[in-house]
Amino acid sequence: MTPVLHTERLTFRPYRPEDEDVFVALLRDEEVCRWMGQERVPEADLRTLFRAILTDVYPQRRFDVWGLWREEVYVGHAEVKKTGNVDGHELITALAPEYWGRGLGTEVVRGLLRHAADDLGLKEAYGMVGADNTASLAMARRLGFRHVRDVVGDDGTVTKMVVVSTTDPD
Repeated sequence: MTPVLHTERLTFRPYRPEDEDVFVALLRDEEVCRWMGQERVPEADLRTLFRAILTDVYPQRRFDVWGLWREEVYVGHAEVKKTGNVDGHELITALAPEYWGRGLGTEVVRGLLRHAADDLGLKEAYGMVGADNTASLAMARRLGFRHVRDVVGDDGTVTKMVVVSTTDPD
């Protein structure tokens, strides 16, 4: 079962049915989609995805996925799951734009790395960061991620695949 995690300012909590609207709003936000390197998904599809988290992902223990909360306010989304790009696990994070620039992204990734090492026994973790996302790339470098390769999408966009050891995330 996906555990509840805590960092200095955040609680990583498995989603509950009542979290559907905040999940959908985050993943429909144009800025969030832009920096995640994805098109805006129709609301109905996001609602279907959210329900699948509750009815399939959690019961089948497919991967860990959380809503991120700061003092009971939803601030974002996080996942640790197998990636098809390499033989390993990917960290996925998305923060609501009003929480950017406050160090929460760094805090989320450190929390995910601690979980990956301590609870999942992973030796390394991957991330996929859009080549234009200079803030996230700078954060990744500060946290010790190193560039593995560029992945070019069908539309020509470039995403940087990065990797970090989970045994020394700082």
